[in-house]
Amino acid sequence: MSKVLVFGHQNPDTDAIGAAIAFANLQQVLEVDAEAVALGTPSEETQFALDHFGLAAPRVIESVKPETDTVMLVDHNEFQQSVSDIADVTVLAVVDHHRIANFETANPLYYRAEPVGCTSTIIYKLYQEYEAEIPQAIAGIMLSAIISDTLLFKSPTCTPEDINAAEKLADIAKVDLNSYGLEMLKAGTNLGDKSAAELLDLDAKSFPMGGKTVRIAQVNTVDLKEVFNRQQELEAAMVAENAAKGYDLFLLIATDILDSNSELLAVGAPLEVVETAFATTLTDNRAFLPGVVSRKKQVVPQLTVAFEG
Repeated sequence: MSKVLVFGHQNPDTDAIGAAIAFANLQQVLEVDAEAVALGTPSEETQFALDHFGLAAPRVIESVKPETDTVMLVDHNEFQQSVSDIADVTVLAVVDHHRIANFETANPLYYRAEPVGCTSTIIYKLYQEYEAEIPQAIAGIMLSAIISDTLLFKSPTCTPEDINAAEKLADIAKVDLNSYGLEMLKAGTNLGDKSAAELLDLDAKSFPMGGKTVRIAQVNTVDLKEVFNRQQELEAAMVAENAAKGYDLFLLIATDILDSNSELLAVGAPLEVVETAFATTLTDNRAFLPGVVSRKKQVVPQLTVAFEG
């Protein structure tokens, strides 16, 4: 068998990078020739975590077929969120915590999906099941992923399993969970030096809904005003992305990590479906979403239902 490449979704967040590193390490313990790679460069938050624990960022790839026939997916399963030639290789395993959609394989595979807040929580459990030792740096990057995906346990996606895994991993990583967590999250809120296009591409995923293609980007901030002072620039970039990539609707979710609220900016059509999904009225293409912090649990399902209604 050729080397197995392990990777998360496009525009990788801390879990996509961290889960790939941790799952590839586990595969190596199990004597599989596995390498963690990435479908994009790490965000500032992720790079902060990598630097803190002395880990190198996985190399970035654009396709897999030139170098392998076998891959493992973490933190995603939908093909439109994966590598461009995913349909041309064999998927050996998937470890994920999202919905299952637009995914099929010709051969049986290992598939582990659980409704927890973070893929790295599942991978932590796999280490326990295999009785495999977790190195300090690997524990640190898994901890960072859990902190990121659960917003330090404030997200409604967070479960007791995520908290338990984070506490155990913090002990192995030898960090104070709360102080490290807040420092890491704040490292990812430096948005001022990024262009509108870069900001929209930090953490964005595409979803087919009701025959439309919906692009949903999310950014974390400690100041919503800082984001929306650039509304005109952001809207122009969203219009350009819709035209260039064929998106029907582009949503930006700006999340205040301190207050656990979000504000939505919507460009494209149909906007009335957005209003229905969140029981709100868009004013100047914007709407305040109190208590909304999770794209996976508080945005995508609501939009999906509204598009189907």
